[in-house]
Amino acid sequence: MATTPEQTLDWDRLLKTVQTDEPELYRAWFAELKPRMPHGGELEVHVPDSSRAHYLQEQCRSAFVQAAMKSTGHLLTVRFVSGASPEAADVAPPALTTMPLNADYTFDQFVVGPSNRLGHAACGAVCAQLGTLYNPLFIHGASGLGKTHLLQGTCAEVLRRAPHLQVVYVTCETFVNDFVRAIASGELQPFRERTRQADLLVIDDVQFLANRESSQEELFHTFNVLYQSRKQIILSADSAPAEIPTLEDRLVSRFNWGLVAQIDTPNRETRQAILHKKARLRGVEIPDEVLDYIAEHVEANIRLLEGALTRLITETQLAGKPLNVETARAALGTYGNREQRPLRVAEIIECVSKHFGIRLPDLLGRKRTRSISQPRQIAMYLARKLTPLSLEEIGMHFGGRDHSTVLHAERTIDTDRKTDPELAGTLTQLTTRLMSRS
Repeated sequence: MATTPEQTLDWDRLLKTVQTDEPELYRAWFAELKPRMPHGGELEVHVPDSSRAHYLQEQCRSAFVQAAMKSTGHLLTVRFVSGASPEAADVAPPALTTMPLNADYTFDQFVVGPSNRLGHAACGAVCAQLGTLYNPLFIHGASGLGKTHLLQGTCAEVLRRAPHLQVVYVTCETFVNDFVRAIASGELQPFRERTRQADLLVIDDVQFLANRESSQEELFHTFNVLYQSRKQIILSADSAPAEIPTLEDRLVSRFNWGLVAQIDTPNRETRQAILHKKARLRGVEIPDEVLDYIAEHVEANIRLLEGALTRLITETQLAGKPLNVETARAALGTYGNREQRPLRVAEIIECVSKHFGIRLPDLLGRKRTRSISQPRQIAMYLARKLTPLSLEEIGMHFGGRDHSTVLHAERTIDTDRKTDPELAGTLTQLTTRLMSRS
């Protein structure tokens, strides 16, 4: 007698399969997920909050579908459902594209050390006294040091304490693009209503306001409205307000009204604590001496630190190697070269261009043929994995493309490499060539 998915579903086994097959996607909080019995060929999984549901739907659905098929022997679709009401997304005008919060970017997962203590304390104080203390709050530091984590963690904490508040988190690029689109479509008023009715407005990477006179003008008036209404404003950039090129003096002045906090490169002890947190988040136990080795040899920023950890976990789990210092030394390779200067996006673009025999203008241009679009996506993917730059910064290197284009490229290549051995081999070859450059 044939079995049904209802009879064969083993949820613990399914989660273990996801952890084994896709270690870079797995998170410790997956244990909190609540499945419903499969019905009509669909497995519905209930998720504690909408940000985690977004992460699962966007990045993990394929992994869960494959794991469900292995676990039950049946083809099931998987749907992730959060406790938020479906109508909630339609309340705000669609004039501003607010960014979804990363489920991993919470205060609990943020490691505090001497390099970021002031910024973390300020964000905590803002959550307790929204709009009245440290307004605006301006956080600055080099790419990959945790500014986005801290900003999104603040948004998540404010919503946890007061779910009814209007919290708007956007990148500066999104703010600028939506502002331009609102002008072109004649919908400037809905755009202004969305930004100026926020209880908390958070704009990441405001250095992209450079040379944007109209956008600076718009943000100036938005700032005044929110500040006078005692609404909270939080901003981040890669440098202090006065050091952002072509930023108007009146904006520099206002950005300095509240508290300006700098985030620096974490010391070795903080780096090791970060690795502990990241490993636990993925449900992996790693010996202290291995984490200490990584912390000692990867110093540039947190993004590279997490990349090194991901590489180690993936290689050891897929190849069945032991988690020890020797394996870490072999897996990380050139991460240990302290004297090597940071890799530049221009070098990645040139390397990919030569490998595929494509002219640089074509690789950076707008042609969409597969022979050009896939190498372009590969270059974007490598830029995300091998440099500390943000999505917006990488997009600027590719002809001023939107951050969403870079994100789409990263996800596409990351998905395709798992089923395409030739693509996986190409990525390995290019990565080795780039990381072993003189």
